[in-house]
Amino acid sequence: MAVYQIVFSPTGGAKKVSDLFTTSFCSKSVYIDLTDRSSDFSLCSFHPEDVCIISVPSYGGRVPAIAISRLSQMKGNGAAAILIVVYGNRAYDDTFAELQDILTECGFTCIAGIAAIAEHSIMHQYASGRPNLQDGKQLAVFAETIRSKMKSGTLSAHLELPGNRPYREYNGVPMKPQTEKSCTHCGLCAKACPVGAIPMDDPSKTDTKTCISCMRCITICPQKARNVSKVLLAAGSIKLKKVCSDNKKNELFLP
Repeated sequence: MAVYQIVFSPTGGAKKVSDLFTTSFCSKSVYIDLTDRSSDFSLCSFHPEDVCIISVPSYGGRVPAIAISRLSQMKGNGAAAILIVVYGNRAYDDTFAELQDILTECGFTCIAGIAAIAEHSIMHQYASGRPNLQDGKQLAVFAETIRSKMKSGTLSAHLELPGNRPYREYNGVPMKPQTEKSCTHCGLCAKACPVGAIPMDDPSKTDTKTCISCMRCITICPQKARNVSKVLLAAGSIKLKKVCSDNKKNELFLP
């Protein structure tokens, strides 16, 4: 049995959650980065005895479209899939339903689901500092529970996860990263952009039609030269204040 850690995590939140869970679940795993646009994901073909821990953030209650596109190229061949949906303290809505549907279509056997909290990728005051120590302990318990049930053979393929079909509509967010004069044109953001929305020959620009507002360029810029509109950020923060201010908990879903 091989364990694969398959992650789409532009700003690191989903990866932190995935790392905490995976290190408790097994001692060794193979990492597959879904943000790497240079990878040929059609080469990812698994075996029935493999376990794939698949972690994605929830964007407006949906799986990021580029993550769906890359996952859909993989061949599950009956491999067990543990679904981890990470969200910034608002809600995950139909993310589980969409992720389960695409993985099932690709031949994976979905055996467990985890909803986990991470710091909001745009409005950092929501779920600030999460996943924290307590989250790590809880994810370790989840890992042990799933591993024990797999060992005892008590997990089935009849996993019911929350979500609606058809999925809720998601048209992205209006906040697109802007570049300040402090940009040194190092090109790090252009290389790391999951969708290639930043031109290598002029990394101070952003193709707003291609950009998915994942905020990776803001996170990794060594000069802190990228940001979003403060007016839009303030408006978005106010809009989410009511639904994001309470401290939501991680959840485990089993058949």
